[in-house]
Amino acid sequence: MKIVKISAIWCGACLIMNKVWNKLKEDYKFEDIELDYDMDEDEVKKYNPGDNIPVFIIYDGDREVTRITGEFSVDEFIEKLREVGVVLEKNN
Repeated sequence: MKIVKISAIWCGACLIMNKVWNKLKEDYKFEDIELDYDMDEDEVKKYNPGDNIPVFIIYDGDREVTRITGEFSVDEFIEKLREVGVVLEKNN
């Protein structure tokens, strides 16, 4: 399981989601990649995020499972993953 987070320092929703992101990383096991929409422009283009950020791109191996865009609580984020059949493993 890998989650690619694309955000920007000027994005209010991205700043709000930083707390959720940090809690997810603290509580669950997954590989994470964090990219800044402006600073990592060449790498970001590879993911074709569109104009709506923050965007969280969920991968199972090399296969993209879903994209989650916008502001959510930790519970809402986890529920969105469950809706597409993704269950994160908790850290011990």
